Amino acid sequence: MSADIQQYINSGILETYILGAATPEEEQQIRHLQTQYPEVKYALRQLEIDFENMAKSMAITPPPVVWHKIEAEISDLIKHGQTMPQNFDEATRDNYTRQGNGQHYIEVEAENRRMNIHKNWKWIFLVVFILSKIFLICSIYFYLENRHSQQQIRELKQEIKELEKK
Repeated sequence: MSADIQQYINSGILETYILGAATPEEEQQIRHLQTQYPEVKYALRQLEIDFENMAKSMAITPPPVVWHKIEAEISDLIKHGQTMPQNFDEATRDNYTRQGNGQHYIEVEAENRRMNIHKNWKWIFLVVFILSKIFLICSIYFYLENRHSQQQIRELKQEIKELEKK
C-alpha cells in the first residue's frame, strides 16, 4: 500500500490541493488520506514549506516610501475618527449597487471630472502642436512646388519635341 501512496503523492494531486485548484472530491479524498497516512500529511507540509520558500524568494520588496505612505494614511484615518471599512456583503451591496440589465454596478462618485496635467506638459503639448502645424504648412507648400515643377518639366519636354520636329 505504501507504493500506492507514494505514487499518489508523486501524481501532482497534492500540488493542486495546495494551490486551491483541486475539485471538492479531490480535497475530501486528500483530507481523508492525510488522516490515515502520515506520509501524505508530511508531503503536504513539505509542499507548503516549499511553496512558501519559493514565494519568499520571488517576492519583490516594496520601496521604503510605501510603508511611510501606509503609516500616514492610517494616522490620517485615526485623526479624523474614521473606522475600518465595512466588509462588502449582501446587506451593504444593496446600498452601493444599482441594477441594470441583470448586472450589478458599484456606484462611484468622482470629486473632480477634470484631468490635471502638469504645467510643463502643457507647454510641451503646445510646442508639439505648433510644430505639427508648421510641418503641415511646409509639406503642403513643397507638394505644390513639386507639382508646379513637374508641370514645367512637362511643358519643357513638349517644347523640345516640337523644336525637334521642325
